[in-house]
Amino acid sequence: MLEIYTIGEEILRKKARRVENFDSALELLVNAMFEKMDEADGVGLAGPQVGVDLRIFVIDDHRGVRKAFINPEIIETSMEECSMEEGCLSIPGVYAYLDRSEKVVVQAQDVNGKTFRLEADDLLARALQHENDHLNGVLFADRLDESSRNKLLRTYEKRNKLKRGSIR
Repeated sequence: MLEIYTIGEEILRKKARRVENFDSALELLVNAMFEKMDEADGVGLAGPQVGVDLRIFVIDDHRGVRKAFINPEIIETSMEECSMEEGCLSIPGVYAYLDRSEKVVVQAQDVNGKTFRLEADDLLARALQHENDHLNGVLFADRLDESSRNKLLRTYEKRNKLKRGSIR
């Protein structure tokens, strides 16, 4: 069983390594990640969030896209941005509005190593950007202005009775 790592865990701040082996172990990992994401009622889940130092994430936008993205690269972003409320399984229970590109094009590999491209907008584009950030050691809170980030982290700390400053 996979465990979702929460803010403060070192792996969430590391740049993940490329996946080199497309084998049955990778397929098992992808299936376990989908199960954990579904169990947590999430839209996406990245390798580092489950303690796996690999460039992989899974997404289910509940609108027809349920897919694994291995070694993903966002190759195009729109100039237009939109603001939506965003949350994260690694910072559970807190949400904030965040501007992100309205549309993106991502290139990735599937579990067999086959390259594919996907154009996305709306929630799917947001999820792709959010999960890709995880692969680079970036949390959505990092993208907030300082005041909003501090407010969000204080709320999280209070809810989880953490020592002040333990998650930064």
